[in-house]
Amino acid sequence: MRGERGFALVAVLLVLAFVAIIGAEFAYSMRLEATAARAYKETLIAGHLADAGLQQAIREIVADYSYVGVGDDKEAELDKDCPLVLYNSARLALKRLPHRNVPLGAGQFTYCITDEEARLNLNSSPPDRLDRLLQAIGVEKEDRDIINDSLQDWKDANEEHRLNGAESEDYYLKLAVPYRSKNGNLDTVGELLQIRGFTPKLMDGVDGKPGLAALVTVKGSQQGTVNINTATHEVLRALNVSEAMFSQIEQTRRQGPYFTNTGGLPQGVTFTSRTFRIEAQGLIDGQVRARLTAVVQKRQDNTGVVVLEWSGIR
Repeated sequence: MRGERGFALVAVLLVLAFVAIIGAEFAYSMRLEATAARAYKETLIAGHLADAGLQQAIREIVADYSYVGVGDDKEAELDKDCPLVLYNSARLALKRLPHRNVPLGAGQFTYCITDEEARLNLNSSPPDRLDRLLQAIGVEKEDRDIINDSLQDWKDANEEHRLNGAESEDYYLKLAVPYRSKNGNLDTVGELLQIRGFTPKLMDGVDGKPGLAALVTVKGSQQGTVNINTATHEVLRALNVSEAMFSQIEQTRRQGPYFTNTGGLPQGVTFTSRTFRIEAQGLIDGQVRARLTAVVQKRQDNTGVVVLEWSGIR
């Protein structure tokens, strides 16, 4: 009898242990599912918040403005990373809408508008401008020749490579993952990484120098013009602007945007823009949970924008 009672006790303990394990596993699974559901919900909300930031940015862009600039020293100091300012015909700055950590529902949104026409358009700019831009960010002559010739080969309609360039048969089809030269204009800036000479370091920048990705576009002015009121030092160097002239330009546009070429300004500049890059973020509990980037162009009738490029990470 004692042996039977001992066996029964052991059996009961094993059953209880088994039930406890099942209960713990069930509780753990429920916590995982609850966490996953909460993360999915927050990511979905953050995506909508980023969308809201994008729409508020578009609301700014469709305003009745005449010039696009970077503002004076005070404005630039208040918003170092996003200093773009729109001006009316009297060259008075339009009031900006809230764009940093704007509360909405269960979170916040943040957005930044930058001038796409402050960048050098690689589809419409002559090769010498790209050469000067590369020189401005410290690229050596040998590398500049390879980059420039390879880009022109990538865009032209034939398969005959330039002296330092590359085409399908002689270069791209011999790579570990072969592909053909496009023989057409670029669709995105990211496409540059497929072209001989364009490396991640060149695109992202190293040693405190700006990367090429921040200085070029394929969606800006199709005439190859650059907005002198927003262009960076490196881009103006590409237009053959000297250091002394750049200092003068920077000082003048802090007092108000250029509105006409009164003489001395380089060829290929304009004073306003219709193409912009919007980078919007959705935040939950102060953490960025969604990002959206869009390149948009204001319609000629000022009724809205056309989305030229779109990407998002949620």
